[in-house]
Amino acid sequence: MTWMSWLSLCAICCAGALSPGPSLAVVLRHTMGGGRSHGILAGLFHAFGVGLWALATVAGLSLLIVQSPGLYQLLTWAGAGYLAWLGLKALRSAGQAPLAWGGGDPVSAMRAGLDGFMISLFNPKLAVFFLALFSQFVTPDMTMTGQALMVATAAVIDGLWYSLVALVLSRSDVLSRLGKRARLIDRITGVILLLLALRVITF
Repeated sequence: MTWMSWLSLCAICCAGALSPGPSLAVVLRHTMGGGRSHGILAGLFHAFGVGLWALATVAGLSLLIVQSPGLYQLLTWAGAGYLAWLGLKALRSAGQAPLAWGGGDPVSAMRAGLDGFMISLFNPKLAVFFLALFSQFVTPDMTMTGQALMVATAAVIDGLWYSLVALVLSRSDVLSRLGKRARLIDRITGVILLLLALRVITF
């Protein structure tokens, strides 16, 4: 892979990471509910899930997903179900703490990481995205090192972006202002996640 090709890959991966969606909502929620460490953990585990999708694409597994409507539909429904579950949990939250999960109960770091991972794992549209993206860069003579660089680039950019989001949101003055509106933000987050779940199964 040439230097210019890699820079082009970075630019597209950045654009994909910055686009708002359920992943941003999950990182936001865990940053406000558990602080900087929870938000960063959710972001890093999300990046791990992104890396798995990128690896599957490079290995050719995404071709099977695209060519198998049944498998793709199953993954789509699983993803929509998980988004809906997150949305309902947010709507039912009492807002006793900043975006507290499950009616004010503290959320463990493991839960934050798992949510970050699951929100990316149950997103089959990532396979389609990486298939379209990597098809522009993968060549028959590409080495394993080149393939590994593509996977690492996608995962690292994703992890860095959501870690930055968690760092910015974890500033005490920011959290203080948002915390006063925790219940409203919980409701808005829940509605967004439910709408995204609906969009997944109808788009």
